[in-house]
Amino acid sequence: MRKRSISVLVRLNEKEHQHLAHQVQKSGLSQEAYIRSLINGYVPKPLPPPDYYAMMRQLHAIGNNLNQLAAKAHTTGHLDRAAFQQEADQLRRAVQNIQQAVTSPERMDEPNFTNSEAHPP
Repeated sequence: MRKRSISVLVRLNEKEHQHLAHQVQKSGLSQEAYIRSLINGYVPKPLPPPDYYAMMRQLHAIGNNLNQLAAKAHTTGHLDRAAFQQEADQLRRAVQNIQQAVTSPERMDEPNFTNSEAHPP
């Protein structure tokens, strides 16, 4: 486990503090984890909407059904394995793309400062 022994004090005005607290709350991270992400060049994404997890469960269930169909078709000999494999791979990629789009942090292009008082030129 990595130890973090260095503490940094940052002074904020009320508006900056409210903005930070809002961003931290949207991300679902701790304030420390949120700031570390920013320091490392990533902007944490907001938590996914509540229905995201239900959608992911549904996609996984579809994948499981496809696997069951494949097993049954394999025993009966009535399935084009190449076509099924292509569909299964497509489903797997779709699930991964949804997860990445909703949960992965994005790389920062440029600083996005809205308060010129807090960030002088």
